[in-house]
Parts: sequence; C-alpha cells; structure tokens
Amino acid sequence: MQEPILESVFAGKDTLVLMPTGGGKSICYQLPALVLEGSCVVISPLIALMRDQVEGLRANGIRAAYLNSSLDSRGQMQVEDDFFNGNLDLLYVSPEKLLSQGFFPLLRKAKINLFAIDEAHCISAWGHDFRPEYTQLRLLKDQFPDVPVIALTATADKITRKDIADQLRLQEPEIFVASFDRPNLTLQVRPGQNRFPQILHFLRAHPKQSGIIYCLSRKSTEMLAEKLRNLDINAAAYHAGLSTPERNRVQREFTNDNIPIICATIAFGMGIDKSNVRWIIHYNLPKNMEGYYQEIGRAGRDGAKAETLLFYSYSDVSLLRDIIQSSPNDQTDLQLSKLERIQQYSEALVCRRRILLGYFGENLAQNCGNCDVCQNPPQQFDGTEIAQKALSAIFRLQQNVGMGMAIDVLRGIREKRTPGKGIRPDQNLRRRQGYFPMGLESVPPAIDQSGVPGNRIRPGKYP
Repeated sequence: MQEPILESVFAGKDTLVLMPTGGGKSICYQLPALVLEGSCVVISPLIALMRDQVEGLRANGIRAAYLNSSLDSRGQMQVEDDFFNGNLDLLYVSPEKLLSQGFFPLLRKAKINLFAIDEAHCISAWGHDFRPEYTQLRLLKDQFPDVPVIALTATADKITRKDIADQLRLQEPEIFVASFDRPNLTLQVRPGQNRFPQILHFLRAHPKQSGIIYCLSRKSTEMLAEKLRNLDINAAAYHAGLSTPERNRVQREFTNDNIPIICATIAFGMGIDKSNVRWIIHYNLPKNMEGYYQEIGRAGRDGAKAETLLFYSYSDVSLLRDIIQSSPNDQTDLQLSKLERIQQYSEALVCRRRILLGYFGENLAQNCGNCDVCQNPPQQFDGTEIAQKALSAIFRLQQNVGMGMAIDVLRGIREKRTPGKGIRPDQNLRRRQGYFPMGLESVPPAIDQSGVPGNRIRPGKYP
C-alpha cells in the first residue's frame, strides 16, 4: 500500500496509515521528505526509536537529525541551526520538545513540507498506550493548516482510528488500513505453570536464534536473565530502570547479534530495527490485544518463519486487573474490557489468528493452520457431571473459600487448614454419606506434573 499512500501525501492530503510492525510505514514519510522542498518533522515517542532511524538514514547519505534529552545544549543548538537553515531532510522530535516554548517559534520560521506522527495511537484515549502530551499535537493543524499531516500506527481498532483523526483535526483524511495478517508467525498459548522449564526446552529447540522474552516487571526480567546466564545461556535484561548507557549497550549488543536473548519489559522493542528476530515469548499475559500484536510483530520482520509463545495463567489476569483498578480513571472500564479480550484470546478453542485479526476488524476466510489450536484441535468431552460436583462443593462450602481450597475438598486432599466454617477436608471427607449427593469416588485421581496418577499435589499446584 505504499504507492497509494505516497500519492496521497504528494497530493498534500492528510493521511492516516495503519500497517503492521515491519510493514514499511517509515518510507511513506521518508521518501516525501527527500522529494519535497523543505524538511519533514517526525514526532516520535521514544529516544531509542529516533536514534536508530536517524543512524540508518545517515548511513544512506540522508540528512537527518533528532532533538531529545540525550543531546547536550551545544548539540541541540547545532541541530536547530541546521533545521532553520534548511540543511535537514528529516528532523525527529518528541511531542514535548515540539511544543516547547523555545522550539515552537522555530517551527514557524522553518520550511516544513510534512508532519509525520509515528505511533499515532498514543494520541487516543481509546488506544492501548495513551499519552496525554500527545493530545497537544492538535495544535499543528491550527498553526500550520497548509502543511499535510501523516499519522502512522501498527495497532488501532475502528474506534481508535476515528479518534486519532478527530484528535489531530485531520482534514478529510485518506485512510489506509493494511492487512494485519502475519502468516509467517506461529501463534501458541500454553498454561502458565512451570514456565521456566518450558522456556529452557523452547530455547534448546531454537539454538543460536535471536528472541525476546517479555515480562511484566523489571524484577522478573533481571531474575529470568540471571537464571538463564547461570545455565550458560547468553541473555540480558532490559527495562526503563537501567541507566541510559546500559540500555544503549544491551540494545546495541542485541542488534549486532552479540546477545541473542533479551528479557525485557514493554520498554524494549519499538526502537529495534532487527529483521532476524526468530521468536517472541510472553512470560506474562499482556494488558491488551494491541500490545500483544505489536510485540509479536517484532519477530519475523524478514518474512521468514518465526514463533510466538504466550504463557497464560489466571493469576496474571488477577494481577493486571488489580493494577488497573488500583489507579481508577476515565479509562479504567476500557482497560478492563481490553484485558478481557486478551483473556478470551488466551482461552480460545478456535483458530487464534481469526480471533486476533477479528479484533482489528479483519476477517480470515478459513482457519490459519499455523496456530496451536489449528495444529492440535482440542478434544471435547461432556463435563456436566464434573461441573455439577464443583458447584455443589462451592455451595456446601458456603462460597467462603478460594478456588484452591475448593479443589482440595473435591479431591479429598488432607489439609490442616480449615475451609469455611469448621469444615475440614480430611481423608474421610469423601466417605461421609450425603455430603456430596453424587459422591466423589468418580472424580478422576489427581495427576502430578510427572504424569503419575494418584501422586499428591502440593497445595496451590494444579496442572
């Protein structure tokens, strides 16, 4: 879709572009920047993203620079002079810098041919990564009504798309939505129990391949990276709490294939232009489908086969729900709704790619054949009696115990703790006449992780 997008920009029209990660969005504003008279101003949210793109452009002989907090005052003055004198084809800035008192007057004096707003979903409160400072970008059309604006993002549903156009005050924009389908990516979801052994097995099946393991917290990235290094696996942690030099070092080593595995928070990835990432693992459940899609899109950008693996557990859902509800705001209900969508995706028993594409308004005519559900269709059975027993246990425990204790009672596991009001699930519990009208003897025996029927399962550990 690059050709019609470029035609729209050259015609001076405002343009909204949705392309998947690695789909070639950048050329849609970089090429006009070289052809049209003046400079293109690119608004970008990440320092790493600016630096990588500018370095790549300079390597191709293109006059590009960035303005952000990583430059000292002398460096900023030099870039501003080059911009004012027309010596730059592209200038990358943060939204805060763009609208600052010292820089905005300079914009009025410079010759600007195009405003490009990267990661445009950040301007929408309906998006997954809303940033209030982005909302000020609506001033661009007020101050520069004759300069076209191109807004680009990899993840936005229909509501978010409309909101982006409204927030930026785009004038009758041309809207281009590329396919979200990445057929080279294998989609897989596994239960979250025993994640580390599963990760080890996965890494041994993919030796010498580059990949990213996304974790929910900074601490977990460091712990996981350390555990891997202790097993002589070359891995490093990356998160926003590291010093800038350390983050730059890790990113550079990963890009240059010196460190193949990065354990990272979502702070890592946007600024990485690396085509040979062969796999993505989500150690924890992402907050929403948009973030999940954007993160798995960092694998297989060269078009070759790549794998994605998501670990799912209800404890992650509970933790994310607590995080969302701990700081209530106008977007709390929306964030909870998005969390439910990613939970439904993880629990799905139908083609995952159809669900993923359907979320973004795209229909897949048939099952993809390249996800775990398609490759290993789930076997169904009549669970009516089992469900009745579970509900009977919950009712007779007066709904006063957690899920783990209810399971203990159903399985007749001896425990010292007392559930509910004086009910002790000892080994004789299931023999008491009338306690469970259908009896517990027909409940399948417990199976531990070694697969041996009848072995005792530790409290809280269930396959």
